[in-house]
Amino acid sequence: MAPPSATPSPGPRSVEPRLLRAFLAVADELHFTRAAARLYVAQQALSRDIRRLERELGAELFGRTTRQVTLTADGARLLPYARRAIEAQDELLAAFTRPTPEARPLLVDVNSPGLVHERVLARARELAPDCELMARYESGLTHAAAELLAGRIDASFGRFAGLDPAVRERLAQQPMRYEPMAVVLPEEHPLAGLDAVPLDRLAGETIYAGAGNPRTPEWTDLARRLFAGRGIGIAPPAPLAIGEEEFRRIMAKYRNPVLAGVDFPAMSGSVLRPLVDPVPLSPVSLVWLKGRKHPGIAALRTAAAQLAEENGWLRRPSNGWIPATDALIMMSRD
Repeated sequence: MAPPSATPSPGPRSVEPRLLRAFLAVADELHFTRAAARLYVAQQALSRDIRRLERELGAELFGRTTRQVTLTADGARLLPYARRAIEAQDELLAAFTRPTPEARPLLVDVNSPGLVHERVLARARELAPDCELMARYESGLTHAAAELLAGRIDASFGRFAGLDPAVRERLAQQPMRYEPMAVVLPEEHPLAGLDAVPLDRLAGETIYAGAGNPRTPEWTDLARRLFAGRGIGIAPPAPLAIGEEEFRRIMAKYRNPVLAGVDFPAMSGSVLRPLVDPVPLSPVSLVWLKGRKHPGIAALRTAAAQLAEENGWLRRPSNGWIPATDALIMMSRD
């Protein structure tokens, strides 16, 4: 008599959330060292967790060579399930967490000093005095989005349409402002004497718009869309300047006008002039991790809505310019 056939494995009975978080970190980074740093664990511990998850699932999740890490077909199949499971766990924990003054501070990226984002943060502090809302300065929504997904900050501001669609899927946003755009000019520039600079007067100019800065590709993309067909060039990458003194030094060295928002802080040796005919608009949203429940996030949302209403930030001028994809996103709300 032939022996009975082997009974198929019933599969894992449960999977620890820690193992799924380890998997998601490696899937996002495709690099074990960076993923370990993101999770604040040793690389050996992360590798053990991945091997354990693979054993429990009976599937190889990553292809590994000395040069690269790639998702296998099973890894790609697990990815959406793992994301939903971790989001559900985060929502569950948030629902049963009672914030107290001693709770972890909410970290809010306001991009750069002197911007209106600081006003939103100040209003939110008034609305939620028991929450500790701490400012951070990440400079660029693309970089800030990665920090949001890694859990290193809790909210940010910027051009949501400029993010990768896969990143946008994991984040929530609330439109806050159509910020008029401007140009920073050296004091001796021929256009510096104008009260406002018509876009067609920039034809033939080369404007710095953050090209090469990995933190702000959404801003460079907006500039390319604005300059297309207008004879305006984008300046090549320049050293990333942090702080007013470094910015002034780099601007004096390279002499290129700089694309900015109208709230860009005044700096000696240069002038800020609004752009007109048409008025280009930089769409600004408040952005946070989808499913994140916290009274500080609620306070930020209320503060952003209040200030937008008081200051007319969401009233789009009739002669305003904005890409169609951005316009659609600015009409939506999470």
